[in-house]
Amino acid sequence: MLRDEELEEEFSLENTGEEQEMFEHFRYVVDAGQKPLRVDKYLAGIMEYTSRNRIQLSLKAGFVRCGDKILKANYIVKPGDVISFVMPYRRHGTEILPENIPLDIVYEDSELLVVNKPAGMVVHPGHGHFAGTLVNALAYHLGIRQGADEGDERMGVLVHRIDKDTSGLLVVSKTDEAQINLAKQFFVHSIERKYIAVVWGNLPDDEGTIEGNIGRDPSDRLRFRVFPDGDQGKTAITHYKVLERFGFVTVVQCILETGRTHQIRVHMNYIGHPLFGDERYDGTKINKGTIYAKYRQFIQNCFKICPRQALHAAVLGFEHPGGPGKMASMAGKHLHFEAPLPADMQALISKWREYAKNMPCEEE
Repeated sequence: MLRDEELEEEFSLENTGEEQEMFEHFRYVVDAGQKPLRVDKYLAGIMEYTSRNRIQLSLKAGFVRCGDKILKANYIVKPGDVISFVMPYRRHGTEILPENIPLDIVYEDSELLVVNKPAGMVVHPGHGHFAGTLVNALAYHLGIRQGADEGDERMGVLVHRIDKDTSGLLVVSKTDEAQINLAKQFFVHSIERKYIAVVWGNLPDDEGTIEGNIGRDPSDRLRFRVFPDGDQGKTAITHYKVLERFGFVTVVQCILETGRTHQIRVHMNYIGHPLFGDERYDGTKINKGTIYAKYRQFIQNCFKICPRQALHAAVLGFEHPGGPGKMASMAGKHLHFEAPLPADMQALISKWREYAKNMPCEEE
């Protein structure tokens, strides 16, 4: 069995590239002595920590293949078959303790909820953050506790993530059915996601598209970078549209076609317009402007107003996965949510707007 990044290339649904890090990848070669057996029963027998229900749901979603063929549950496995399989993560190994942390919930029903995450909140425990995360807050909200060795089946599952210092909208599933349905929508790029960002410099065009494979920077494991030749990393596409220009910085709307780690931050830095305040991707130095002390002080004041990368997940849209009972009528219904800019980004933009009005800047 293989569970590594190589399978992401081998298992490629049409238009894949979406949030690959949110999926576990498996590969099984059927033994020569295997008797004929339905694939759902075969997988249930060898995946001891995965419920048959989740396997059935993944089959239904089209996440299981033999070669190029998408398998149905009644497919009979044969000796030598190579079964490729992806499944949305159900993370274990970290005890999730409920914490009474206020949540800005913009929508909730029995199958899912949509939350507006503040900047500064880590999404999931790990890497030195084992408390105060969004998942800890969700555990309290849902009235449950998850042990390190076994997950509570009612635990809300994050279908996607945004960075600690990015604010905005996230969808959380409450059931396996909802998780796998929503994961499929992310996988095939049907989710609507729009971000608002403040970037350094005056973009030459009012709108455009940034394409470039993104992978981990071999010289700095905390950063990601663009590999323009396409021989490394994973496909990444970002569309942008200018909303407002202030000479030395620009307010843009970014639409993700793919969902790579740090994608907007990496792509904007790649084209020479890093996000304002983005410490990891060159956004905390004065990239554009004058040499005068008064201007440098103005920039420092801006950094104090918004002490993080100026990035907000403003729009989220998807089809409701449906569910039992009353939720059946919701299946396929398009849900659309918008989160207003948080106070720090509003203040930052207002400060730049006033600066541009009173002290017009010429593009460098």
